[in-house]
Amino acid sequence: IFKEDFGIEGRGGYFDEYGIVRDVLQNHLLQVMALVAMEQPLSFSAEDVLAEKIKVLRSIRPLELNNLAVGQYARCGSHAGYLEEPSVVNKQSTTETFAAAVLHVHNPRWEGVPFVLKAGKALTDRKVEVRIQFHKVPGAVGALANCVGNELVMRLQPEETIYWKVQNKVPGLIFEVQQIRMDLLYATKYSRHGKLPEAYERLLLEVLAGQKSNFVSSAELNLSWHIFTPVLHQLEHASHAPELYPSGSRGPSRAPALAA
Repeated sequence: IFKEDFGIEGRGGYFDEYGIVRDVLQNHLLQVMALVAMEQPLSFSAEDVLAEKIKVLRSIRPLELNNLAVGQYARCGSHAGYLEEPSVVNKQSTTETFAAAVLHVHNPRWEGVPFVLKAGKALTDRKVEVRIQFHKVPGAVGALANCVGNELVMRLQPEETIYWKVQNKVPGLIFEVQQIRMDLLYATKYSRHGKLPEAYERLLLEVLAGQKSNFVSSAELNLSWHIFTPVLHQLEHASHAPELYPSGSRGPSRAPALAA
């Protein structure tokens, strides 16, 4: 999930040429997905990590239009819509500012498991995170039948955090189960280590050290475009208009149904 609570911030000249699928899904979120889905590498060297990510990307078939929802933010109250942005020259633009895509990794571990990539501008809040949702326990006793599945969340921005959402028995004489959150907030846990490095600080240091672990190879680029290019052509040739959603909302109405 990649959410921003602001619009294009004067970047219409660039953004309107590409859209959020190219700007975020095809590169940033697909890379995160590959890291989540890959098997354990032989080492943390760039070559071994790359080898495992390549296996994942080669197992993903090209995205289809029925597995993609796109939207464009519109005016809501005092918040301007995308087409009202001064930097957007084409006032009939169908460029998407929101996209949710469902991909599948066709290998023995992940067959049948949907991977949802979602990114949008002018949404409710700002955050970047991975949410891993677990199945409900099969054959659970009646008292636990209505419990939702557990969830592991890794928040990358802001406030780097890892937390569990788990079912827990409430203390007391009456049997009651509630979902609780167990947190590892990096800023608090590792405060004695000083300020956590920003993303580009780490990348610049790797450049100086000649490390490639956090950089994308040409093979990964080719595979990522193989996954997204067909559906991008479909959007362009079919003149597929994005669904309008109010600025400051959760996005298009179709997106939750697609994720489900």
